[in-house]
Amino acid sequence: MVTVDVKGCASFVKDAQFKAYTEKALAGFDVLQSGQGAGNDFLGWKHLPSETPESLLNDIDAIRKDWASKGVDLVVAIGIGGSYLGAKCAIEALSHSFARELGSKGAPEVVFGGNNLSEEYISELMDLARERNTACVVISKSGTTTEPAVVFRIVKQYLEETYGKKEAASRIVAITDAKKGALKTLSTQEGYRTFIVPDNVGGRFSVLTPVGLLPIALAGFDIRALLAGAAEAEKALSVKSETNPAVVYAAMRNLLYSEYGKKVEIMVNYNPKFQYLAEWWKQLYGESEGKDGKGIFPASVNNTADLHSMGQFIQEGDRVMFETVINIAKSNRSVVIGTDEQNLDQLNFLAGKHVEHCNAMAQLGTRLAHIDGGVPQIEVGIEKIDARNLGELFYFFEFACGVSAYTLGVNPFNQPGVEAYKKNMFALLDKPGYEEQSKAIRERIAK
Repeated sequence: MVTVDVKGCASFVKDAQFKAYTEKALAGFDVLQSGQGAGNDFLGWKHLPSETPESLLNDIDAIRKDWASKGVDLVVAIGIGGSYLGAKCAIEALSHSFARELGSKGAPEVVFGGNNLSEEYISELMDLARERNTACVVISKSGTTTEPAVVFRIVKQYLEETYGKKEAASRIVAITDAKKGALKTLSTQEGYRTFIVPDNVGGRFSVLTPVGLLPIALAGFDIRALLAGAAEAEKALSVKSETNPAVVYAAMRNLLYSEYGKKVEIMVNYNPKFQYLAEWWKQLYGESEGKDGKGIFPASVNNTADLHSMGQFIQEGDRVMFETVINIAKSNRSVVIGTDEQNLDQLNFLAGKHVEHCNAMAQLGTRLAHIDGGVPQIEVGIEKIDARNLGELFYFFEFACGVSAYTLGVNPFNQPGVEAYKKNMFALLDKPGYEEQSKAIRERIAK
């Protein structure tokens, strides 16, 4: 089970304060568990691990087998925000770091589109699609979100021109609303196979729905193990206790923010496979807590690389931050450092030691240095990187996010500020219905 260690904060906070914030976090826990808090119509994620039907997983298996029979070796997964970050995180974490360079065979390569409007990126994505046997998963509740809709239009046209409309339809799966929206309408018209984005699950909490499960399965990874790990976390975290890891995490981060002005939380990874865990986590916490003039700004570093770039600021810059370090107890691989007769690099003192031991000592040394430099440390621990542990970690951060946001006093499940840029963008693109806004913006920027 995921563990949370807050001893790295002991020199910064008082025991009585932590006890008081633990009580506040337990109150936030009660709000989340009662289902009576703000945004309570978006709590469908809470029981996904234990209630996902086997029939859904079988339907996902059927897509995987069908596309394997067609020789599909590239899947373009189209989505933005919560519609791609969870799947991207899982695939990056579970894949061999150099699978592409090794020419690994078996499952298709899953690549992502619709998460930006870069013409170069989209052009290069299509360069790849033209060289491969391609299929597509498009993820959008409405079907009209600009970034994924633009890319899907381009990919859909390519598939129809290349394979014909009937075959293209068999190479497109839509994950969308059950009843309404442009993508649902198109899926019905064209005969696409579809999966549902549940109405009561917001995008950033959707990794354990088909939004995440289908791309992860298509990439060749065990979604049943992922759900089993999440189900274990669901059971453990449902127990109200001062030692509940989600309560401990929520209590300490709110204490550091509210009483000590620690307004930036840095997620620290010591394994590059978890770079996209941080990207997924940043959306989860940024959208859930950043509102009403409140919230901890989520940032990330990838150590030890970033110790040679961001390390100076973290050690001696403005003391506005604390760190949440992901600790992985066991490595899945083994590399032992050898001896060298000349010892010009002066590393023979490490001969016979595992590289991961060096990584662990770098992590411990950094922890001590940063505490001495005024940066509190929270440690979130898992046993190893695999599907089961990743499922536990996904659910832990989701559940802790709900507890923490309610402790902070905000609705964890809305994101009203996200619409501001869209309105400006639509006006600048002269979308019908935005004529007045377009005129006002153009007058503003002309001054």
